[in-house]
Amino acid sequence: MKIKATSHFKDEINDRLYFENWVKKLEQANQRKYERIEVKTSIGTTLVWGLNTNEPQLETLVIFPGARTTALIWDFDKGLDNLNQKFRIYLVETNGLPNLSDGATPDIKSLDYGIWANEVFDKLEIEKAFVAGASFGGLICMKLGITNPERIKAAFLLNPGCLQFFSLGFTNLYYNILPILSPKPKNVLKFLDKAVFAKPNHQLSPYAEKMLVDYEVFAISRYKDNTKKPYYMNQELSEVKVDSYLLLGDKDLLFPYQKSIENAQKHIKPLQDIKVFQNVGHGIETYPMAMKYIGEIIKNISITKTA
Repeated sequence: MKIKATSHFKDEINDRLYFENWVKKLEQANQRKYERIEVKTSIGTTLVWGLNTNEPQLETLVIFPGARTTALIWDFDKGLDNLNQKFRIYLVETNGLPNLSDGATPDIKSLDYGIWANEVFDKLEIEKAFVAGASFGGLICMKLGITNPERIKAAFLLNPGCLQFFSLGFTNLYYNILPILSPKPKNVLKFLDKAVFAKPNHQLSPYAEKMLVDYEVFAISRYKDNTKKPYYMNQELSEVKVDSYLLLGDKDLLFPYQKSIENAQKHIKPLQDIKVFQNVGHGIETYPMAMKYIGEIIKNISITKTA
Protein backbone atom coordinates (compact mmCIF):
# COMPACT_ATOMS: atom_id res chain seq x y z
CA MET A 1 0.00 0.00 0.00
CA LYS A 2 1.42 3.38 -0.99
CA ILE A 3 1.79 5.98 1.77
CA LYS A 4 0.33 9.31 0.69
CA ALA A 5 1.01 11.40 3.82
CA THR A 6 2.26 11.07 7.39
CA SER A 7 0.94 12.92 10.43
CA HIS A 8 2.58 13.02 13.84
CA PHE A 9 2.63 14.52 17.31
CA LYS A 10 5.04 17.41 17.63
CA ASP A 11 6.62 15.90 20.76
CA GLU A 12 6.03 12.17 20.41
CA ILE A 13 6.95 11.17 23.97
CA ASN A 14 5.23 13.93 25.95
CA ASP A 15 2.21 14.21 23.66
CA ARG A 16 1.55 10.48 23.77
CA LEU A 17 1.87 10.62 27.55
CA TYR A 18 -0.73 13.40 27.62
CA PHE A 19 -3.09 11.26 25.55
CA GLU A 20 -2.53 8.23 27.79
CA ASN A 21 -3.40 10.32 30.86
CA TRP A 22 -6.48 11.67 29.08
CA VAL A 23 -7.65 8.09 28.47
CA LYS A 24 -7.16 7.27 32.15
CA LYS A 25 -9.39 10.20 33.09
CA LEU A 26 -12.10 8.91 30.77
CA GLU A 27 -11.79 5.43 32.25
CA GLN A 28 -12.12 6.85 35.75
CA ALA A 29 -15.16 8.92 34.76
CA ASN A 30 -16.84 5.95 33.06
CA GLN A 31 -15.68 3.46 35.69
CA ARG A 32 -14.51 0.97 33.09
CA LYS A 33 -11.27 -0.17 31.54
CA TYR A 34 -10.82 -0.22 27.77
CA GLU A 35 -8.94 -3.21 26.43
CA ARG A 36 -5.92 -2.10 24.46
CA ILE A 37 -5.16 -4.00 21.26
CA GLU A 38 -2.34 -3.14 18.84
CA VAL A 39 -2.39 -4.67 15.37
CA LYS A 40 0.16 -4.43 12.59
CA THR A 41 -1.16 -3.27 9.22
CA SER A 42 0.38 -2.23 5.92
CA ILE A 43 0.33 1.43 7.07
CA GLY A 44 1.81 0.69 10.49
CA THR A 45 0.44 -0.03 13.94
CA THR A 46 -3.26 0.55 14.52
CA LEU A 47 -4.50 0.84 18.10
CA VAL A 48 -7.95 -0.51 18.92
CA TRP A 49 -9.84 -0.03 22.18
CA GLY A 50 -12.07 -2.95 23.13
CA LEU A 51 -15.05 -3.74 25.33
CA ASN A 52 -16.27 -7.30 25.99
CA THR A 53 -13.99 -8.71 23.29
CA ASN A 54 -13.60 -12.04 25.12
CA GLU A 55 -17.30 -12.85 24.75
CA PRO A 56 -17.62 -14.40 21.27
CA GLN A 57 -21.33 -15.13 21.69
CA LEU A 58 -22.08 -11.40 21.46
CA GLU A 59 -22.72 -9.49 18.23
CA THR A 60 -19.67 -7.50 17.14
CA LEU A 61 -19.69 -3.76 16.46
CA VAL A 62 -16.64 -2.06 14.92
CA ILE A 63 -16.50 1.74 15.18
CA PHE A 64 -14.49 4.23 13.12
CA PRO A 65 -14.17 7.84 14.38
CA GLY A 66 -14.44 11.19 12.65
CA ALA A 67 -11.55 13.43 11.60
CA ARG A 68 -9.68 15.19 14.41
CA THR A 69 -11.25 12.87 16.96
CA THR A 70 -10.53 9.67 18.85
CA ALA A 71 -12.95 6.74 18.76
CA LEU A 72 -13.29 7.05 22.54
CA ILE A 73 -15.48 10.11 22.03
CA TRP A 74 -18.27 7.63 21.25
CA ASP A 75 -18.22 6.65 24.93
CA PHE A 76 -18.38 10.07 26.59
CA ASP A 77 -20.87 9.85 29.47
CA LYS A 78 -20.84 6.06 28.89
CA GLY A 79 -22.60 6.74 25.61
CA LEU A 80 -22.17 3.17 24.34
CA ASP A 81 -24.48 1.98 27.11
CA ASN A 82 -27.27 3.66 25.13
CA LEU A 83 -27.05 0.80 22.62
CA ASN A 84 -29.13 -0.94 25.32
CA GLN A 85 -27.53 -4.33 24.80
CA LYS A 86 -24.14 -5.88 25.25
CA PHE A 87 -21.81 -6.07 22.25
CA ARG A 88 -18.24 -6.97 21.52
CA ILE A 89 -17.11 -3.44 20.67
CA TYR A 90 -13.94 -2.47 18.84
CA LEU A 91 -13.15 1.27 18.76
CA VAL A 92 -10.62 1.63 15.95
CA GLU A 93 -8.19 4.54 16.11
CA THR A 94 -7.85 5.33 12.42
CA ASN A 95 -4.25 5.90 11.36
CA GLY A 96 -3.41 9.53 10.64
CA LEU A 97 -5.79 11.01 13.21
CA PRO A 98 -4.73 12.49 16.60
CA ASN A 99 -4.51 9.22 18.51
CA LEU A 100 -2.02 6.49 19.40
CA SER A 101 -2.06 4.76 16.01
CA ASP A 102 0.77 5.43 13.56
CA GLY A 103 0.38 8.50 11.37
CA ALA A 104 0.92 7.10 7.87
CA THR A 105 -2.11 7.29 5.57
CA PRO A 106 -2.92 6.12 2.04
CA ASP A 107 -4.51 8.17 -0.73
CA ILE A 108 -8.00 8.84 0.60
CA LYS A 109 -9.46 8.69 -2.93
CA SER A 110 -8.14 5.18 -3.47
CA LEU A 111 -9.69 2.05 -1.95
CA ASP A 112 -6.72 1.60 0.37
CA TYR A 113 -8.57 2.63 3.52
CA GLY A 114 -10.99 -0.22 2.80
CA ILE A 115 -8.06 -2.60 2.37
CA TRP A 116 -6.61 -1.33 5.66
CA ALA A 117 -9.94 -1.81 7.47
CA ASN A 118 -10.08 -5.38 6.15
CA GLU A 119 -6.57 -5.95 7.52
CA VAL A 120 -7.77 -4.72 10.92
CA PHE A 121 -10.64 -7.23 10.78
CA ASP A 122 -8.16 -10.00 9.94
CA LYS A 123 -5.82 -9.11 12.79
CA LEU A 124 -8.70 -8.88 15.27
CA GLU A 125 -9.98 -12.25 13.96
CA ILE A 126 -13.37 -10.76 13.13
CA GLU A 127 -15.10 -12.76 10.42
CA LYS A 128 -18.10 -10.46 10.02
CA ALA A 129 -19.45 -7.53 12.02
CA PHE A 130 -21.67 -4.49 12.14
CA VAL A 131 -19.72 -1.30 11.42
CA ALA A 132 -20.43 2.29 12.34
CA GLY A 133 -18.59 5.44 11.34
CA ALA A 134 -19.02 9.12 12.11
CA SER A 135 -18.04 11.73 9.49
CA PHE A 136 -14.60 10.51 8.28
CA GLY A 137 -15.47 7.11 9.74
CA GLY A 138 -18.50 6.88 7.47
CA LEU A 139 -16.17 7.07 4.49
CA ILE A 140 -14.09 4.23 5.95
CA CYS A 141 -17.24 2.10 6.26
CA MET A 142 -18.13 2.75 2.62
CA LYS A 143 -14.61 1.93 1.42
CA LEU A 144 -14.79 -1.39 3.28
CA GLY A 145 -18.28 -1.88 1.85
CA ILE A 146 -16.69 -1.77 -1.60
CA THR A 147 -13.50 -3.77 -1.03
CA ASN A 148 -14.85 -6.43 1.35
CA PRO A 149 -18.65 -6.35 1.65
CA GLU A 150 -18.61 -9.92 2.95
CA ARG A 151 -17.16 -8.64 6.25
CA ILE A 152 -20.09 -6.31 7.00
CA LYS A 153 -23.50 -7.33 8.40
CA ALA A 154 -24.74 -3.74 8.12
CA ALA A 155 -23.16 -0.27 8.07
CA PHE A 156 -24.30 2.73 10.10
CA LEU A 157 -23.29 6.11 8.70
CA LEU A 158 -23.49 9.01 11.18
CA ASN A 159 -23.35 12.43 9.49
CA PRO A 160 -20.88 10.86 7.04
CA GLY A 161 -18.31 12.92 5.18
CA CYS A 162 -18.62 10.93 1.96
CA LEU A 163 -22.09 11.99 0.77
CA GLN A 164 -21.35 15.60 -0.17
CA PHE A 165 -18.67 18.25 -0.25
CA PHE A 166 -17.76 20.00 3.00
CA SER A 167 -20.06 23.00 3.41
CA LEU A 168 -18.50 26.30 2.34
CA GLY A 169 -21.18 28.33 4.11
CA PHE A 170 -19.79 31.33 5.97
CA THR A 171 -21.04 30.22 9.39
CA ASN A 172 -19.59 26.73 9.02
CA LEU A 173 -16.22 27.99 7.78
CA TYR A 174 -15.99 30.60 10.53
CA TYR A 175 -16.58 28.22 13.41
CA ASN A 176 -14.35 25.51 11.91
CA ILE A 177 -11.43 27.83 11.19
CA LEU A 178 -11.64 29.81 14.45
CA PRO A 179 -10.10 27.12 16.74
CA ILE A 180 -7.49 26.25 14.12
CA LEU A 181 -6.27 29.85 13.95
CA SER A 182 -6.48 30.26 17.72
CA PRO A 183 -6.67 26.91 19.55
CA LYS A 184 -7.92 28.26 22.85
CA PRO A 185 -10.59 26.54 24.95
CA LYS A 186 -13.11 29.34 24.40
CA ASN A 187 -12.74 29.09 20.61
CA VAL A 188 -13.01 25.31 20.64
CA LEU A 189 -16.13 25.62 22.77
CA LYS A 190 -17.65 28.05 20.28
CA PHE A 191 -17.04 25.53 17.51
CA LEU A 192 -18.57 22.72 19.56
CA ASP A 193 -21.62 24.78 20.50
CA LYS A 194 -22.32 25.96 16.95
CA ALA A 195 -21.36 22.93 14.83
CA VAL A 196 -20.99 19.77 16.90
CA PHE A 197 -23.84 20.04 19.41
CA ALA A 198 -27.31 21.61 19.50
CA LYS A 199 -27.94 22.57 23.10
CA PRO A 200 -29.95 21.90 25.16
CA ASN A 201 -31.23 18.83 23.29
CA HIS A 202 -27.82 17.58 22.19
CA GLN A 203 -25.03 18.14 24.69
CA LEU A 204 -22.59 16.39 26.99
CA SER A 205 -22.25 16.54 30.75
CA PRO A 206 -20.02 19.41 31.96
CA TYR A 207 -17.18 16.96 32.73
CA ALA A 208 -17.33 15.22 29.35
CA GLU A 209 -17.56 18.57 27.56
CA LYS A 210 -14.39 19.75 29.33
CA MET A 211 -12.66 16.51 28.35
CA LEU A 212 -13.66 17.09 24.73
CA VAL A 213 -12.44 20.69 24.80
CA ASP A 214 -9.13 19.56 26.33
CA TYR A 215 -8.75 16.90 23.66
CA GLU A 216 -9.54 19.26 20.78
CA VAL A 217 -7.12 21.95 22.03
CA PHE A 218 -4.48 19.22 22.32
CA ALA A 219 -5.25 17.71 18.91
CA ILE A 220 -5.16 21.06 17.12
CA SER A 221 -2.08 22.46 18.82
CA ARG A 222 0.06 19.34 19.33
CA TYR A 223 -0.68 17.17 16.26
CA LYS A 224 0.74 17.88 12.82
CA ASP A 225 -2.22 16.76 10.74
CA ASN A 226 -1.34 15.95 7.13
CA THR A 227 -4.17 13.47 6.62
CA LYS A 228 -6.48 14.26 3.72
CA LYS A 229 -10.02 15.06 4.74
CA PRO A 230 -13.08 13.08 3.58
CA TYR A 231 -14.53 13.86 0.18
CA TYR A 232 -17.76 13.31 -1.75
CA MET A 233 -17.47 9.76 -3.09
CA ASN A 234 -20.22 10.37 -5.67
CA GLN A 235 -20.46 7.48 -8.20
CA GLU A 236 -18.11 5.32 -6.11
CA LEU A 237 -20.99 4.84 -3.68
CA SER A 238 -22.89 2.82 -6.28
CA GLU A 239 -20.27 0.09 -5.76
CA VAL A 240 -21.24 -0.36 -2.08
CA LYS A 241 -22.86 -3.76 -1.59
CA VAL A 242 -23.83 -3.71 2.10
CA ASP A 243 -27.07 -2.79 3.83
CA SER A 244 -26.60 0.77 5.03
CA TYR A 245 -28.40 2.96 7.56
CA LEU A 246 -28.03 6.74 7.50
CA LEU A 247 -28.21 8.75 10.74
CA LEU A 248 -28.29 12.54 10.40
CA GLY A 249 -28.60 15.58 12.63
CA ASP A 250 -30.70 18.42 11.28
CA LYS A 251 -28.34 21.00 12.85
CA ASP A 252 -25.17 19.67 11.20
CA LEU A 253 -23.35 22.69 9.76
CA LEU A 254 -20.52 20.68 8.21
CA PHE A 255 -22.67 18.45 6.01
CA PRO A 256 -26.26 19.73 5.78
CA TYR A 257 -28.59 16.77 6.10
CA GLN A 258 -30.85 17.46 3.09
CA LYS A 259 -27.98 17.04 0.63
CA SER A 260 -26.77 13.89 2.35
CA ILE A 261 -30.24 12.37 2.02
CA GLU A 262 -30.46 13.30 -1.66
CA ASN A 263 -27.07 11.80 -2.53
CA ALA A 264 -27.53 8.68 -0.40
CA GLN A 265 -30.81 7.89 -2.13
CA LYS A 266 -29.20 8.57 -5.47
CA HIS A 267 -26.10 6.41 -5.08
CA ILE A 268 -26.36 3.81 -2.28
CA LYS A 269 -28.48 1.02 -3.71
CA PRO A 270 -28.72 -1.08 -0.51
CA LEU A 271 -29.77 1.94 1.61
CA GLN A 272 -32.20 0.53 4.18
CA ASP A 273 -33.28 3.53 6.24
CA ILE A 274 -32.68 7.22 6.91
CA LYS A 275 -33.14 8.62 10.40
CA VAL A 276 -33.00 12.39 10.93
CA PHE A 277 -32.66 13.49 14.55
CA GLN A 278 -34.13 16.88 15.35
CA ASN A 279 -31.93 19.47 17.12
CA VAL A 280 -28.77 17.37 16.78
CA GLY A 281 -25.44 18.66 15.47
CA HIS A 282 -22.52 17.08 13.66
CA GLY A 283 -21.33 15.09 16.68
CA ILE A 284 -24.23 12.68 16.45
CA GLU A 285 -22.13 9.82 17.85
CA THR A 286 -22.55 11.46 21.29
CA TYR A 287 -26.35 11.61 21.04
CA PRO A 288 -28.07 8.90 23.15
CA MET A 289 -31.02 8.37 20.80
CA ALA A 290 -28.68 7.71 17.86
CA MET A 291 -27.00 4.93 19.85
CA LYS A 292 -30.41 3.57 20.84
CA TYR A 293 -31.43 3.48 17.16
CA ILE A 294 -28.29 1.52 16.21
CA GLY A 295 -28.89 -0.96 19.02
CA GLU A 296 -32.50 -1.49 17.97
CA ILE A 297 -31.60 -2.06 14.30
CA ILE A 298 -28.90 -4.58 15.20
CA LYS A 299 -31.30 -6.39 17.52
CA ASN A 300 -33.94 -6.59 14.78
CA ILE A 301 -31.43 -7.86 12.21
CA SER A 302 -30.13 -10.48 14.64
CA ILE A 303 -33.64 -11.69 15.49
CA THR A 304 -34.60 -11.90 11.80
CA LYS A 305 -31.53 -13.94 10.91
CA THR A 306 -32.03 -16.41 13.76
CA ALA A 307 -35.77 -16.83 13.24
